[in-house]
Amino acid sequence: DLSQSMPAGDYLLSPAGMDWLKSAAKLDHVLSRADNRVMHALRRCQTLGRSLKSFVFAVNLQIPGAKEHHSAVFYFATEEPDPVRTGSLLNRFVHGDDAFRNQRFKLVNRIAKGPWIVKKAVGSHSACLLGKALNCAYYKGSNYLEIDVDIGSSAIANAILHLALGCVTTVTIDMGFVVEAQAEDELPERLIGAIRVCQMEMASATVVEALHVPRGVGW
Repeated sequence: DLSQSMPAGDYLLSPAGMDWLKSAAKLDHVLSRADNRVMHALRRCQTLGRSLKSFVFAVNLQIPGAKEHHSAVFYFATEEPDPVRTGSLLNRFVHGDDAFRNQRFKLVNRIAKGPWIVKKAVGSHSACLLGKALNCAYYKGSNYLEIDVDIGSSAIANAILHLALGCVTTVTIDMGFVVEAQAEDELPERLIGAIRVCQMEMASATVVEALHVPRGVGW
């Protein structure tokens, strides 16, 4: 019975960092950018002769603003060139179509520290199928999958996020990303990865130039 609680399995991928970016326009497909530090590090390893077959999974939360746009980009990685075994739920998600991904891509989050009003607002949406609630764009390269989540495509999500950002220096939030199990043989669910963001400074965002990049281009 999928309505019953089951302990989750181990994380599938390891955290590989976070970027807090600011630009004059919405930032799409950040893994294709020449200045992306995660992909730059992988390319550098290859030029030094190291055989590195890492796979990168990135979630780009796009936060609209009146004059400036922000992106919180979370990176997860594995040493395996193809994530998890063939036929696994994550493997099906990575190699599936957007319709499948929209039905399965879920965020789970918890305010570990913060004002009551933020805990109340976020707590009501502590688990959300992002692909159903928000516009998501999927960019697949030879060794990565990036998901761009347009927070501005939902008035409710936009309001909650800007409420949290208004007191972000006092907020600690845990976020995990998961491919939702919808059949018994897909259990237990296993988080793709999780990250804790602690009392972030809005002004610490790295300013980057907005570029137009073609969809689905890898390296």
